[in-house]
Amino acid sequence: MQTAANVLVGLLAALHVYILVLEMFLWERRPGRELSGFDTDMARATAALAANQGLYNGFLAAGLIWGLIVSDPTGFRVQVFFTACVTVAGLYGGLTANRRILAVQALPGAVALAVVLAAG
Repeated sequence: MQTAANVLVGLLAALHVYILVLEMFLWERRPGRELSGFDTDMARATAALAANQGLYNGFLAAGLIWGLIVSDPTGFRVQVFFTACVTVAGLYGGLTANRRILAVQALPGAVALAVVLAAG
């Protein structure tokens, strides 16, 4: 079960690194515009906001990676904290910004959190 938890936390970290790249570096390019649904002008107007969001996603990824590399019991606690943060952020984003966030962020976060807790 621990291996499954680590794999899910690692995948969740990779997802948040990917989101960081989209929001911080590709927001005004096609991949970022496809993510947001914005046209070129709106993407340009919101690029600073997107970069800020990307930075926060990077912090989530860093915390998840930290939870993977630090030894237990700290690693377990860090994984619980950051998978919970991902889940809450996904719920909030899904309810306030775009419902797709529920499936892309909240659900994977909740699944990883459940497996981490079961493995702990």
